[in-house]
Order: sequence, then structure tokens, then C-alpha cells
Amino acid sequence: MKADRLQGGDETPLEALAKRVGMIVDGEAKRALSEEQIRPDPELIADGWERRFVADAGRAEEAMELYEQLGFEVRAEPAQAEQLADDCEDCQLLLMFHFKTVYTRKQRGRR
Repeated sequence: MKADRLQGGDETPLEALAKRVGMIVDGEAKRALSEEQIRPDPELIADGWERRFVADAGRAEEAMELYEQLGFEVRAEPAQAEQLADDCEDCQLLLMFHFKTVYTRKQRGRR
């Protein structure tokens, strides 16, 4: 068994971390606002950022740490009312709970 594999498993630590990030993202996608309900910031998208998901501040912080460990640049932006779809009345209430939009991009200079 290779030393870079987790003890008793077939995954590297980085693969296990990636799996954890995937589970968080999947869970948040099902629990929080859908992509149709909140629009990504067009300026961030133009600058190479990719919107990952919208989550409460605690979950966003956890996911940000994991994405950083995977080698991404990470930022969280407060969900803004102007990013909400026009027909999303309940979303205004969610914004009061300090939801964040998590964005990532590959670190500059890395491939």
C-alpha cells in the first residue's frame, strides 16, 4: 500500500478532502437557494471566479477552508437582494440569515 494513501482506504488525503467538499456542495444545493433563484455576480464571473453555491455563513466558512486546502482561491460574498430573481419573495427572508455566495477560481500561476 502506498504511503500517500489513507490508512485502511484507497483514497489519498486530497481525494478524501475533495469528496467532503462535494458532499457539502451537494447538500447545500439541495437545501439552499437554487441557481435560478440567485444570480452570480457578473463582475466576479468575468474575472474568472466560479460560483459554487449559496449557504449560511457557517457552512460557507467550512467549505471555503476545504476549497483552500484543494488549492483554490476562495471568496464569499453576501447574497444581495439585486441578485435575486424577481419572483423570489421568500428569498428576502433568507438573506436576513446572512447567506453567503461562495466563489472559487484556480490560483493564479497554477495549472
